[in-house]
Amino acid sequence: MNLLVLPLCLISLHIINSQAYPTQPMNCTDTTRLCTSFLAFKPQENQSLSVIQSMFDVLPQDVTLEDNDHGYVFIKKNCSCLSSARVYATNSTFTVKSSEGFVYDIVFDAYEGLALLPNTTRSAKVGAVISLRLFCGCSNGLWNYLMSYVMREEDSVESLASRFGVSMSSIESANGIWNPDNVSAGSLYYIPLNSVPGVPFPLDSEISPSPAPVPEPSFSASSANDLESKARVPYGWIMGGLGIGLVLIVACVVFCVCLKSSSCFSKADSDAAKDGKVKFQILRKPSFCCASGRYMSGKSRDWKQSNGESSSHHITIPKALGTDVLGMEKPVIFTYEEIIFATDGFSDATLIGHGTFGSVYYGNLRDQEVTIKRMTATKTKEFMAEMKVLCKVHHSNLVELIGYAASDDELFLIYEYAHKGSLKSHLHEPQNKGHTSLSWIMRVQIALDAARGLEYIHEHTKTHYVHRDIKTSNILLDESFRAKISDFGLAKLVGKIGEGETTATKVVGTFGYLAPEYLSDGLATAKSDVYAFGVVLFELISGREAIIRTEGAMTKNSERRPLASIMLAALRNAPDSISMSSLKDYIDPNMMDLYPHDCVFKMAMLAKQCVDEDSILRPDMKQVVISLSQILLSSIEWEATLAGNSQVFSGLVQGR
Repeated sequence: MNLLVLPLCLISLHIINSQAYPTQPMNCTDTTRLCTSFLAFKPQENQSLSVIQSMFDVLPQDVTLEDNDHGYVFIKKNCSCLSSARVYATNSTFTVKSSEGFVYDIVFDAYEGLALLPNTTRSAKVGAVISLRLFCGCSNGLWNYLMSYVMREEDSVESLASRFGVSMSSIESANGIWNPDNVSAGSLYYIPLNSVPGVPFPLDSEISPSPAPVPEPSFSASSANDLESKARVPYGWIMGGLGIGLVLIVACVVFCVCLKSSSCFSKADSDAAKDGKVKFQILRKPSFCCASGRYMSGKSRDWKQSNGESSSHHITIPKALGTDVLGMEKPVIFTYEEIIFATDGFSDATLIGHGTFGSVYYGNLRDQEVTIKRMTATKTKEFMAEMKVLCKVHHSNLVELIGYAASDDELFLIYEYAHKGSLKSHLHEPQNKGHTSLSWIMRVQIALDAARGLEYIHEHTKTHYVHRDIKTSNILLDESFRAKISDFGLAKLVGKIGEGETTATKVVGTFGYLAPEYLSDGLATAKSDVYAFGVVLFELISGREAIIRTEGAMTKNSERRPLASIMLAALRNAPDSISMSSLKDYIDPNMMDLYPHDCVFKMAMLAKQCVDEDSILRPDMKQVVISLSQILLSSIEWEATLAGNSQVFSGLVQGR
């Protein structure tokens, strides 16, 4: 299996000695490929299971423990082929705990060679959340799984083969090793596996039946006997625990009775719920769903499970998800079993991709096609943010939230299904993703749809919001190629200050789309969304991604430039629509020159205004909608003069 060396500036390089080879990711060609992979990680002694979950963005059942004295854990992750770099990787996030040092060094030390490090020399800020990719691999069919493993000084091909129960030849074949004695400590290798590695990690509930607090186990090299000894508790503790449990049961009964009376809800509870700080009280099997009423309304009581049993359960909805918070009157009830059944147990075949805060699956729920975002319970804040927005705002150009579900350690958001996927997949190398290129008319219509969705949350909702993560992958297309904005996990309520709308926050989002003032001051405004939308317009015109690598991408002097700066430079050399020769080189060749030059120029100039460094000079989304409406009308008139039938002509490029 071939390996591809990425640019050195992007790759985690853990050098133990001066002769160590660079970490090598696995090459791939099929950008639609998804598989299950594993990562071998040796945590520090003070890193608990919850810390590992947060670092790798996984659930407790995705972490297994090596059953020997090596002290490793194995993390199960979905692996996919990056379309930009043609290598296998998986997404995660890292929260900075210390302000000492640079982001690059802190992430490097945390993951020890498993991560594609951010290309930045920024100093670390406590609480900053860093999006990163981890090295993974997909088997070519000879083995069921591949596990990413960073070689240490004491390791060898022979010792790894013995340790993981595989042959030396299989390791050599998977990694293209010609000489097993010439392997380097600090380099990444892939261990072929036919079964899930390790043993289930002992959770707290398995260690002690007592309600007394038990420290979360550390990942030091503890033996199974040590764990068993921790499980033994004195008889007095057990009796005391039973007494406490009885008191809690009585308290729960009183609380349930109290829930039936609105007088039991205090202002303090309401405030806490608004901040998303109320802890979820989630049942193991029953789950909860709220919908706008346009989907599945009235079905919850009559729907039957596949085994013929009724899905009705006695449900207590958590206060954090109360109807006053979500703006819903009649929440629809889902069960956890329904979510599992709809996704075929979250099989790889139903995996659509990875969102900002979780994996996204296709499902068929109550005879309706849906999209299900699966999140860990550690993402409660983002979960609540998206719930609070989408349960209150409804627009044809916003993805409709059908409902939500929750189990003990997982959170689920259920949306309407976008049959054509994301705008990104239709713009960047569409042929490789099985799509035909979008016509000019379709591009303008998509831009107008997305602009209307943004205008709605900026100006026409009871409380105004900024999205904070506008990008082509968050603009979804339905069967008719009409656009809908999705992924409101970073959406934030904005308060009015004078004539503007600003709110101080930590910087989140995607590089290439972030406004200058947002990067420098952390001020999220409606104009920040306008800037990101301007980058989307440039992508629609050029077909290029928001961040572009220079032609020297395989050298040490490689550079990544924002698309906005490249397009602005081209526009400076094209003062009007007549002299567009310099801009023409940056127009998507997939449109085959079938576009009105003056309309393309107008959209480019609109995008230029949107990405102005001075936020005051940027238009608001109402102005953007008006401009795009005019451009669409002009484009339709141009198309009609050429073909006589705009729908037929659009189909020539779109491939309908």
